[in-house]
Amino acid sequence: MNLPQGPGPRNAHHPRQGSAFAAAVEAARRSGELVVQPRMGFPDPRTMRRGLLAVRAARARTVGTVTLDSYTRVGDHRHARAALDSGAALNGYPLVAHGADATRRMLGDLGDGTPGFAVQIRHGSADPYTIVRTLLDAGLDATEGGPVSYCLPYSRTPLATSVDAWARSCELLAERSGGTAHLESFGGCLLGQLCPPSLLVALAVLEGLFFRRYGLRSISLSYAQQTSPAQDAEALTALRTLAAEHLPDADTHLVLYTYMGVFPRSRGGALRLLRASAELAVRGGVERLIVKTPAEAHRIPTVEENVLALEEAADAARRTPRAAPARPGADEGEFGVLAEARTLVETARALAPDIGTALVRAFAAGLLDVPYCLHADNANRARGFIDRRGSLQWRSGGAMPVRTAAGAEGRPLRAGELLDMLGYVQRAHDRETTPDLAPGAPALEREIPALVPGRPPLRPGTPPALRPAVPRRPLPTPCDPLHTSRDPLRQDR
Repeated sequence: MNLPQGPGPRNAHHPRQGSAFAAAVEAARRSGELVVQPRMGFPDPRTMRRGLLAVRAARARTVGTVTLDSYTRVGDHRHARAALDSGAALNGYPLVAHGADATRRMLGDLGDGTPGFAVQIRHGSADPYTIVRTLLDAGLDATEGGPVSYCLPYSRTPLATSVDAWARSCELLAERSGGTAHLESFGGCLLGQLCPPSLLVALAVLEGLFFRRYGLRSISLSYAQQTSPAQDAEALTALRTLAAEHLPDADTHLVLYTYMGVFPRSRGGALRLLRASAELAVRGGVERLIVKTPAEAHRIPTVEENVLALEEAADAARRTPRAAPARPGADEGEFGVLAEARTLVETARALAPDIGTALVRAFAAGLLDVPYCLHADNANRARGFIDRRGSLQWRSGGAMPVRTAAGAEGRPLRAGELLDMLGYVQRAHDRETTPDLAPGAPALEREIPALVPGRPPLRPGTPPALRPAVPRRPLPTPCDPLHTSRDPLRQDR
């Protein structure tokens, strides 16, 4: 079963019809609309189908998402099945445990009467082979992740092992689809926060090169909204420029994620941040936006909350004047994102003819290094910080060929300073809504309630299957490999 396919990809090198997912995005692009997408996943097929139908019916140009659970993420399908059988909470849809036939039935006639509606599987796995095989058997043709972006933050799997697993998975996608399946790199969201944009841009491009190496032609490159709208706009231009340089024979589009770090606590602050991401997407020439709901600071959002977020983002996008995206190609910019990202890409590529080998060697040498990431294959010498302009800069680059801010290196970062930076975006948006979050209040007093247990209760009417079975854990470092997470409150892919 395939959802109805719209027009093929716009790249003239590939005349065959492309994936339904890429075609849906391309059709929206031609009509001048931003595609908005949730990160929604429910364990029960009936609830999952109801969610997809609601997304399809939203007052927005949408595509659907089936986000998988954490057991499936780590290949523990036995415990996923046991959770289904016992009614225990899961934080997503256990695709493999349900099986391809049940998923095909769940999807049913979702595309009927809505040309251009398609569905993407989101998972978070360092070894997605079984997931990929099952989604293909279910008639789907779009997923996301990458050998670095779904290894370092989400698993203890050695990077070389993840590279091999993703190579096999990409080959399977390419073989079964004739190369037209769609794969999105999560590289631009690798950390979610406190990672200067040049590394996010470089990793998205490097993972795109990896996908192309293993036969895929339909690729999207991600970027997560950060702390400075001006710097983010420059990063999107850099991403588009490097995609054109390094993936000239692929059909590509850009996808922006609403801020993935500590979210505003107030509804008004959260919606203000969501609208800002939609405005950034339009002004940056992005084709697709992954939205976040105000509820996600506290629990898994309901179907209705997902739809409201989609409609809010779509409305903000429609109200934003469209302008030609900044001209790609110039190295100069206020923040120097393009020049730095290009250097990172070229430095990594020079390490080996094979892109997978090059990625492993780059991390082993510290030439790629994710700030605050505790994975054993990450050097963890790099550090980012937020400067006076609100932009993300390098406090220390480790061995990477990046420029550190003048005077930034020196004493180690204190825990209070790290917490303060983690809450920067939250405070900025909540302050406009909540008077007691005044600039003069002690930073940690403002932060701690949002970062430790003691969340508000679930909204009345939350389905029993979504009620948490365990308390929320204390805040980890921004990139925590222990988030192979079986925490039913987290749904962060």
